[in-house]
Amino acid sequence: MTNITSTPGTDAVPTAGPVGASKSAGRKPDSRREFKAFNGLAHVALIVWALVTAGPLLWVLLASFKSNTEIFLGKPFALPASFSFSTYADAWTDAHIGRYFINSVFVVLISTAGTMLFGSMAAYVLARYKFFGNRAIYYLFVSGLAFPTFMALAPLFYILKGMGLLGSFTGLILVYIAYSLPFTIFFLAAFFKSLPYEIEEAATVDGASHVRKFFQIMMPMARSGLVSITIFNIVGQWNQYLLPVVIMSGPGADQKLLLTQGIAQISVSAGYQAEWSTLFAALVLTILPMIIVYGIFQRQIQSGLTAGAVK
Repeated sequence: MTNITSTPGTDAVPTAGPVGASKSAGRKPDSRREFKAFNGLAHVALIVWALVTAGPLLWVLLASFKSNTEIFLGKPFALPASFSFSTYADAWTDAHIGRYFINSVFVVLISTAGTMLFGSMAAYVLARYKFFGNRAIYYLFVSGLAFPTFMALAPLFYILKGMGLLGSFTGLILVYIAYSLPFTIFFLAAFFKSLPYEIEEAATVDGASHVRKFFQIMMPMARSGLVSITIFNIVGQWNQYLLPVVIMSGPGADQKLLLTQGIAQISVSAGYQAEWSTLFAALVLTILPMIIVYGIFQRQIQSGLTAGAVK
């Protein structure tokens, strides 16, 4: 019901009574309750996923400080009797993890630099310039994402053998670059398309060359995307196992093994020599660099993944 109040010289103004207000007060939409329930289930799922992911890593870290008796007869997640780094020293020297580590760092740095240089240049041209065959070249690069790696192992082996690059870092670096280009071009082409054209047009009016526009204008603007795809390439090439096994073969290749190959050899020998703590220490030395890299560049990776989505 409504109450009508009036004062001298003014018109009557209807006002809402307390009955209508009391009916709607204190009610919450059902959608808000459903959202809270879904949010709670999402947090539970994330906690379970974190435990499943971090549990094995924590176990490997603790086992790297234990003896074989503690690993197999003690409690799985119990703290070791002493935190001695002797197992890490044995893994670095006796198991040759130091040599494998240096080989992996050298190969990944050179191949990632080559991938980013050629991939960013190709993506920039395909995204910003219109010419005959542009789409055909782009789809040719992108089609590499659908090509299984193991189907190219036999052709790669005979091609590199014919070129005299089998068992060499040069052959492996070239294969890594070719292997990483499709995803790099696919990612960066979409990112370069989202950048504004006004600055590039202003540089053209000022007489800047194509090379200068790319290196001094477009690359700084695309820094977040470049950082993101660089980290993805580093992680992907660091964890690659199948390609090095096929390519790094032949006489003298034992001195050029990468970390993934070295870990595989240690895991085989650990079954006979019972050096499980050395194996777990080698695993920690392999995993730790990628965790550190991702932890340092986490914000840049997230900003790079979302920056190209908003124009």
